[in-house]
Amino acid sequence: MKMKKFINSPDTVTDEELEGLGLSNSDIIRVEGHMVISKDLDTADRVTVVTYGGSGHEPAQAGYVGKGALDIQVVGDIFAAPNGQLVFEAMQKADKGHGVLLLTLNYAGDQLAGRQAMKLAKKAGMNVRQVITDEEIQYDPEGEDNKRGLAGAVAMYHIAGAAAREGKTLDEVAEICEKYAKNMASVTVKVSDATHPQTATSFGDLGETDLMEIGAGQHGEGGGVRVPMMSAKETVAKVAEALCRNLDIASGDKAFVMINGCGATTMMEMLILYKDTVNYLKGKGIEVVANMVGEILTVQEAGGFQMNIAKWDDETLRLWKTPAHTPAFFRE
Repeated sequence: MKMKKFINSPDTVTDEELEGLGLSNSDIIRVEGHMVISKDLDTADRVTVVTYGGSGHEPAQAGYVGKGALDIQVVGDIFAAPNGQLVFEAMQKADKGHGVLLLTLNYAGDQLAGRQAMKLAKKAGMNVRQVITDEEIQYDPEGEDNKRGLAGAVAMYHIAGAAAREGKTLDEVAEICEKYAKNMASVTVKVSDATHPQTATSFGDLGETDLMEIGAGQHGEGGGVRVPMMSAKETVAKVAEALCRNLDIASGDKAFVMINGCGATTMMEMLILYKDTVNYLKGKGIEVVANMVGEILTVQEAGGFQMNIAKWDDETLRLWKTPAHTPAFFRE
């Protein structure tokens, strides 16, 4: 079947997307090539926060550049990390004399670019720290423990930005993020495949079955367990139980819950999933104190969702409540 997407040319998808992002959010950000830069950076006198990653996951990650969140995101081609030199140049641009925090998701290309950028930054004498997110749990006991970074990093972007705006040192902001990374867990549940917008190729054959895959790779890597479709409540019981066990979260704890739609999942479904997750955790005596529900980090038109649960403390909740304004996220 011919791919149906409103694009002009497969070769210019990322460039045109970024141009549109800049035009539609000109009060918050500016776009310079493949860098999305917060206008708040112009007057920043604090630690700054940089991340990077491939396009194709909109609104992440560029949608979270702005006041109280990311200062710069470096955008790669579709599902491809940018090169380390460009990430280094973004860190140089972001540096306001208080240090730069580089946030990296755990994928081979991102890791390589991060190592290159950090090496260049340290050679240049910059004050830099790197935090890696790898919150995906091993759902299948017999499968590979891929520990991929998923949508859970998005909440961290605001936590990091808020901590930096409070005037915390680079080491303090990095330690907050490292603690956050260790106290969150995610699982992807996929029901249908995405199409690559440049090649029109499908990411798998799941859409041709009546199954869903728990623990699936978001780019079609696989690695999950295929099971018959279940109801929202049945799916939540399986996934939330695995996440709670991984986090060792228990009665009396506070939790953040994210239900991230992968691209083709309706808001109706996501809200039902969130409601069932809150009820599941409430039954265990766990209080949900904050959430994100919606399309946060997508994979084109893939069907399914990511569930992220994080164990929160009072400091995390306080930072979360601080103002933020980005193209995809707003807090008064």
